[in-house]
Amino acid sequence: MPRITAALRALALPVAALMALASPAPAQAEGEPEAPKEFVALSDVDPTIRQEIRYFTPHNFTGRPVEGYRRPLCLLTRPAAKALHRVQRQLLRRGYTLKVYDCYRPQRAVNTFVDWAKDLDDQRMKREFYPHVDKTRLFEDGYIAEKSGHSRGSTMDLTIVKLPALPTRPYIPGEKLVPCYAPQKERFPDNSVDMGTGYDCFDTLSHTLDPRIKGKQRANRLLLKGAMEAQGFVNLAEEWWHFTYKPEPFPDTYFDFPVSRRSLTGH
Repeated sequence: MPRITAALRALALPVAALMALASPAPAQAEGEPEAPKEFVALSDVDPTIRQEIRYFTPHNFTGRPVEGYRRPLCLLTRPAAKALHRVQRQLLRRGYTLKVYDCYRPQRAVNTFVDWAKDLDDQRMKREFYPHVDKTRLFEDGYIAEKSGHSRGSTMDLTIVKLPALPTRPYIPGEKLVPCYAPQKERFPDNSVDMGTGYDCFDTLSHTLDPRIKGKQRANRLLLKGAMEAQGFVNLAEEWWHFTYKPEPFPDTYFDFPVSRRSLTGH
């Protein structure tokens, strides 16, 4: 118990996140779709899981905040959130915490990714996120698609952070970019354990069991994979960070309500 208590104390929200949560939310448009009652905010189920919602920020492969992310929140179906809570309890006992990068993703955000992929002149984030991939191949190679399992509400992107840990520093637009597969000390200073690549790295090195990933990096991937699979999650083999809870409450429905507390207010 003392180790778990100490771990919980180490999970204080970063100042930037607190400021974001305190600032006024963009107004919810009249007639905006709302989340079904089966959706919850992850922080209401487990406030100890860290959240670094990348698409709310410009630090993602598009280089700008993504349409539909009104707040840096993780929204999930309740069964997925409860299962993630069980994973977190196990990891805390070992001195780790989960950190989510993305959870429910509205269809409008997916549409933004599709439009971005078709704009071949926009290469601002290529050096970090897709150094070896020609942008003309993003659809063919499966990095971008017109539908995403995230929009069904039971899929999330996440990693593991060793406790105690400092928050990840803010990304500064225009700063020098480093390839996502560079050594951990060289790439963007994420506070997670070393997984061999950064998040959203469009490269075959991101394949969970890529044989070139060895040693501690492989052990870290297997720690995440094993902990998640033990609670009913299925990993996407091409992305070490991507997991879906099974069975999904909405296996065939792609939602488009915004990522916002206001989307849950009808519950």
